[in-house]
Amino acid sequence: MPLPLVVVPGMLCDASLWADVTFPAGHTVHHVALRRPDITELADDVLDATEGPFVLVGLSLGAIAGFEALRRAPERVAGLCVMATNAAGPRPEQHAAWRELDSLVAAGRFPDVVEHTLPDMFPDRHPSSAGAERYRRMAQSVGPSAARAQLAAQTTRQDAFAALRTARCPSVVLAGGRDTLCPPAFHHSIAGALPNARVLELPDAGHLVPWQRPDAVSAALHEVAAAATAR
Repeated sequence: MPLPLVVVPGMLCDASLWADVTFPAGHTVHHVALRRPDITELADDVLDATEGPFVLVGLSLGAIAGFEALRRAPERVAGLCVMATNAAGPRPEQHAAWRELDSLVAAGRFPDVVEHTLPDMFPDRHPSSAGAERYRRMAQSVGPSAARAQLAAQTTRQDAFAALRTARCPSVVLAGGRDTLCPPAFHHSIAGALPNARVLELPDAGHLVPWQRPDAVSAALHEVAAAATAR
Protein backbone atom coordinates (compact mmCIF):
# COMPACT_ATOMS: atom_id res chain seq x y z
CA MET A 1 0.00 0.00 0.00
CA PRO A 2 1.47 3.43 -0.93
CA LEU A 3 2.84 5.25 2.09
CA PRO A 4 1.77 8.83 2.85
CA LEU A 5 4.19 11.69 2.32
CA VAL A 6 4.65 14.28 5.07
CA VAL A 7 5.99 17.42 3.42
CA VAL A 8 7.56 20.25 5.43
CA PRO A 9 8.74 23.57 3.94
CA GLY A 10 11.51 25.90 5.06
CA MET A 11 11.46 29.18 6.91
CA LEU A 12 9.15 31.80 5.37
CA CYS A 13 7.86 29.10 3.01
CA ASP A 14 4.45 27.45 2.75
CA ALA A 15 2.93 24.63 0.71
CA SER A 16 3.29 26.72 -2.46
CA LEU A 17 7.00 25.89 -2.28
CA TRP A 18 6.08 22.51 -3.82
CA ALA A 19 3.66 23.84 -6.47
CA ASP A 20 5.94 22.86 -9.39
CA VAL A 21 6.74 19.39 -7.98
CA THR A 22 4.93 16.28 -9.19
CA PHE A 23 4.22 14.04 -6.21
CA PRO A 24 4.09 10.27 -6.81
CA ALA A 25 0.63 9.08 -7.79
CA GLY A 26 -1.35 7.14 -5.22
CA HIS A 27 0.46 8.59 -2.20
CA THR A 28 -1.47 10.87 0.16
CA VAL A 29 0.40 14.14 0.72
CA HIS A 30 0.21 15.92 4.10
CA HIS A 31 1.65 19.46 4.24
CA VAL A 32 2.91 20.61 7.64
CA ALA A 33 3.14 24.33 8.43
CA LEU A 34 5.92 25.68 10.65
CA ARG A 35 4.07 27.67 13.29
CA ARG A 36 5.54 26.61 16.63
CA PRO A 37 8.59 28.02 18.44
CA ASP A 38 10.39 24.81 19.38
CA ILE A 39 11.93 22.13 17.18
CA THR A 40 10.44 19.36 19.33
CA GLU A 41 6.96 20.85 18.86
CA LEU A 42 7.52 21.00 15.12
CA ALA A 43 8.59 17.35 15.22
CA ASP A 44 5.31 16.61 17.02
CA ASP A 45 3.45 18.26 14.15
CA VAL A 46 5.36 16.10 11.66
CA LEU A 47 4.56 12.90 13.55
CA ASP A 48 0.92 13.91 14.09
CA ALA A 49 0.33 14.62 10.39
CA THR A 50 -0.54 10.97 9.74
CA GLU A 51 -0.62 7.59 11.46
CA GLY A 52 1.92 4.83 11.02
CA PRO A 53 4.98 4.91 8.75
CA PHE A 54 5.47 7.71 6.22
CA VAL A 55 7.94 9.25 3.82
CA LEU A 56 9.40 12.49 5.16
CA VAL A 57 10.10 15.31 2.71
CA GLY A 58 11.72 18.47 4.06
CA LEU A 59 13.57 21.58 3.01
CA SER A 60 15.81 23.64 5.30
CA LEU A 61 14.06 24.11 8.68
CA GLY A 62 11.45 21.58 7.58
CA ALA A 63 14.15 18.95 7.15
CA ILE A 64 15.58 19.88 10.56
CA ALA A 65 12.16 19.28 12.14
CA GLY A 66 12.16 15.99 10.25
CA PHE A 67 15.53 15.03 11.70
CA GLU A 68 14.05 15.51 15.18
CA ALA A 69 11.04 13.39 14.22
CA LEU A 70 13.48 10.72 13.03
CA ARG A 71 15.33 10.86 16.34
CA ARG A 72 12.12 10.44 18.32
CA ALA A 73 10.35 7.85 16.17
CA PRO A 74 12.78 6.19 13.71
CA GLU A 75 10.39 3.29 13.17
CA ARG A 76 7.86 5.65 11.57
CA VAL A 77 10.16 7.32 9.04
CA ALA A 78 10.09 4.81 6.18
CA GLY A 79 11.75 7.09 3.63
CA LEU A 80 13.60 10.38 3.69
CA CYS A 81 14.06 13.09 1.07
CA VAL A 82 15.74 16.26 2.35
CA MET A 83 17.25 19.27 0.65
CA ALA A 84 18.79 22.71 1.27
CA THR A 85 19.42 21.94 4.92
CA ASN A 86 21.96 21.54 7.72
CA ALA A 87 22.16 18.79 10.33
CA ALA A 88 24.69 20.60 12.53
CA GLY A 89 23.80 22.56 15.65
CA PRO A 90 23.54 26.37 15.47
CA ARG A 91 26.65 28.51 15.56
CA PRO A 92 26.93 31.60 17.83
CA GLU A 93 26.74 33.97 14.87
CA GLN A 94 23.51 32.31 13.75
CA HIS A 95 21.93 32.88 17.16
CA ALA A 96 22.92 36.56 16.93
CA ALA A 97 21.46 36.87 13.43
CA TRP A 98 18.16 35.24 14.48
CA ARG A 99 17.86 37.59 17.46
CA GLU A 100 18.39 40.59 15.19
CA LEU A 101 15.78 39.37 12.71
CA ASP A 102 13.30 38.69 15.50
CA SER A 103 13.82 42.21 16.83
CA LEU A 104 13.02 43.61 13.39
CA VAL A 105 9.81 41.58 13.13
CA ALA A 106 8.81 42.61 16.66
CA ALA A 107 9.33 46.25 15.66
CA GLY A 108 6.92 45.89 12.73
CA ARG A 109 9.62 45.57 10.09
CA PHE A 110 8.69 42.16 8.71
CA PRO A 111 9.07 43.33 5.06
CA ASP A 112 12.69 44.22 5.87
CA VAL A 113 13.27 40.68 7.12
CA VAL A 114 11.81 39.27 3.91
CA GLU A 115 14.16 41.45 1.86
CA HIS A 116 17.11 40.45 4.04
CA THR A 117 16.48 36.73 3.54
CA LEU A 118 15.53 36.96 -0.13
CA PRO A 119 19.00 36.80 -1.78
CA ASP A 120 19.95 33.61 0.08
CA MET A 121 17.04 31.77 -1.54
CA PHE A 122 18.47 31.98 -5.07
CA PRO A 123 21.54 30.74 -6.93
CA ASP A 124 24.57 32.83 -6.06
CA ARG A 125 22.21 35.24 -4.23
CA HIS A 126 21.01 36.67 -7.57
CA PRO A 127 17.23 36.28 -7.96
CA SER A 128 15.34 37.10 -11.09
CA SER A 129 12.66 39.76 -10.66
CA ALA A 130 9.94 37.10 -11.09
CA GLY A 131 11.60 34.78 -8.57
CA ALA A 132 12.02 37.59 -6.04
CA GLU A 133 8.37 38.59 -6.34
CA ARG A 134 7.25 34.98 -5.97
CA TYR A 135 9.30 34.65 -2.80
CA ARG A 136 7.89 37.90 -1.39
CA ARG A 137 4.33 36.67 -1.94
CA MET A 138 5.06 33.36 -0.24
CA ALA A 139 6.81 34.97 2.74
CA GLN A 140 3.97 37.47 3.18
CA SER A 141 1.48 34.57 3.24
CA VAL A 142 3.50 33.03 6.09
CA GLY A 143 3.41 36.33 7.98
CA PRO A 144 5.23 37.86 10.94
CA SER A 145 3.73 35.71 13.71
CA ALA A 146 4.83 32.44 12.12
CA ALA A 147 8.17 34.01 11.20
CA ARG A 148 8.89 34.77 14.85
CA ALA A 149 7.95 31.21 15.82
CA GLN A 150 10.30 29.87 13.15
CA LEU A 151 13.16 32.06 14.35
CA ALA A 152 12.59 30.81 17.90
CA ALA A 153 12.52 27.21 16.67
CA GLN A 154 15.86 27.72 14.92
CA THR A 155 17.46 28.50 18.29
CA THR A 156 16.31 25.14 19.73
CA ARG A 157 17.98 23.04 17.02
CA GLN A 158 20.52 20.43 18.02
CA ASP A 159 23.13 18.47 16.13
CA ALA A 160 21.20 15.73 14.31
CA PHE A 161 24.02 13.51 13.10
CA ALA A 162 23.58 10.89 15.82
CA ALA A 163 19.93 10.47 14.79
CA LEU A 164 20.88 10.23 11.12
CA ARG A 165 23.32 7.41 11.82
CA THR A 166 20.54 5.29 13.34
CA ALA A 167 18.24 5.62 10.30
CA ARG A 168 17.65 2.54 8.17
CA CYS A 169 15.26 4.01 5.61
CA PRO A 170 16.05 4.74 1.94
CA SER A 171 17.12 8.35 1.62
CA VAL A 172 17.89 10.93 -1.05
CA VAL A 173 19.70 14.16 -0.18
CA LEU A 174 19.45 17.02 -2.70
CA ALA A 175 21.97 19.86 -2.71
CA GLY A 176 21.83 23.07 -4.71
CA GLY A 177 25.29 23.53 -6.16
CA ARG A 178 24.87 27.31 -5.91
CA ASP A 179 23.15 27.37 -2.52
CA THR A 180 25.09 29.95 -0.49
CA LEU A 181 23.00 29.36 2.66
CA CYS A 182 23.36 25.56 2.84
CA PRO A 183 26.19 24.62 0.47
CA PRO A 184 26.75 21.13 -0.98
CA ALA A 185 29.27 20.18 1.71
CA PHE A 186 26.43 20.18 4.29
CA HIS A 187 24.53 17.64 2.22
CA HIS A 188 27.47 15.35 1.62
CA SER A 189 27.91 15.23 5.41
CA ILE A 190 24.22 14.38 5.86
CA ALA A 191 24.35 11.65 3.22
CA GLY A 192 27.54 10.31 4.76
CA ALA A 193 25.81 9.91 8.12
CA LEU A 194 22.72 8.19 6.71
CA PRO A 195 23.38 4.44 6.21
CA ASN A 196 21.22 4.12 3.08
CA ALA A 197 21.46 7.45 1.28
CA ARG A 198 22.21 8.88 -2.12
CA VAL A 199 23.30 12.49 -2.54
CA LEU A 200 22.49 14.44 -5.69
CA GLU A 201 24.14 17.78 -6.33
CA LEU A 202 22.25 20.10 -8.68
CA PRO A 203 24.78 22.56 -10.16
CA ASP A 204 22.25 25.19 -11.25
CA ALA A 205 20.09 25.31 -8.09
CA GLY A 206 20.17 27.58 -5.07
CA HIS A 207 18.28 27.18 -1.79
CA LEU A 208 14.72 26.90 -3.13
CA VAL A 209 15.40 23.60 -4.89
CA PRO A 210 11.70 22.76 -5.55
CA TRP A 211 11.36 25.99 -7.56
CA GLN A 212 14.72 25.84 -9.28
CA ARG A 213 14.82 22.09 -10.04
CA PRO A 214 11.31 20.67 -9.65
CA ASP A 215 12.18 17.87 -12.06
CA ALA A 216 14.96 16.57 -9.81
CA VAL A 217 12.80 16.88 -6.68
CA SER A 218 9.94 15.03 -8.39
CA ALA A 219 12.26 12.21 -9.47
CA ALA A 220 13.75 11.93 -5.97
CA LEU A 221 10.30 11.75 -4.37
CA HIS A 222 9.24 8.99 -6.76
CA GLU A 223 12.47 7.09 -6.00
CA VAL A 224 12.17 7.33 -2.22
CA ALA A 225 8.43 6.65 -2.14
CA ALA A 226 8.82 3.53 -4.30
CA ALA A 227 11.74 2.22 -2.25
CA ALA A 228 9.97 2.88 1.07
CA THR A 229 6.73 1.26 -0.07
CA ALA A 230 8.56 -1.81 -1.37
CA ARG A 231 10.25 -2.58 1.95
